[in-house]
Amino acid sequence: MGEMLKTIPEPREDFKPFVPRMVQIEVASEFIGAIIGKGGETIQGMQKEFGTTITIEEVDAGKGDGTTKGVVDIFGTDKAAMDATLERIKGICAVPEAGQVYHGKVVSILEFGAFIEILPGKEGLLHVSEIAWTKTEKVEDVLKVGDEVDVKLLEIDAKTGKMRLSMRALTEKPEGYVEPKRERGPRREGDRREGDRREGDRREGNRNNGGERRENGRRDGERREGGRREGDRGPRRDNRQGQQGGNAPRKPRFEDAAPEQNNEPDVF
Repeated sequence: MGEMLKTIPEPREDFKPFVPRMVQIEVASEFIGAIIGKGGETIQGMQKEFGTTITIEEVDAGKGDGTTKGVVDIFGTDKAAMDATLERIKGICAVPEAGQVYHGKVVSILEFGAFIEILPGKEGLLHVSEIAWTKTEKVEDVLKVGDEVDVKLLEIDAKTGKMRLSMRALTEKPEGYVEPKRERGPRREGDRREGDRREGDRREGNRNNGGERRENGRRDGERREGGRREGDRGPRRDNRQGQQGGNAPRKPRFEDAAPEQNNEPDVF
């Protein structure tokens, strides 16, 4: 024993880096699907990226109420790869907390800000006004897709779950800084009154226009009725003749009749 203690006086705190090992963790059952991913995409992607083997099993939680939990086993021969796999799974199961600082990656940039992935599969909005204390004209001037930044989670919307992030909250506020006032605000009382008057004018105009339309409608009806009466007084011989027979010869009208022949001699 004395000779052994000369070589190794106490057990090592950990195995050598390339000793095969296994790590087991327990997760809430609701995160099992997130770890596996759609069609196994997430778990297979981690195994391919880190060169580890991952198994997951849903077992009884042992509380006697029928609840379950997930047991995740990670196998590998590279300690760094094992640690990376473990951190990725912990990130998937982590619940974002307001007020915490996260190291995230820029995944997309829009005109009004950038979306930062602070945890695997969890993104938040970094508004352009939260990038710096000074005004940022364009997001592209400060951030690029793929950049890694530290952000503070300001709040999580209770209804939608959307997260609001900030970079400037991690830096000291400049002395004498005054928050710019937003132009958007409630409409003034005078504007509301003016709008009410305009609405009243429109309603009055609609009533007047409705009366004129009804009056014009009555007049048009009278003119149509007068036209029908005027037509009743006219001859309808042609119409009757056209209705009696398809090929019957039409009787000549008075003005179309041949002149009457005069058989009397011109001189007596």
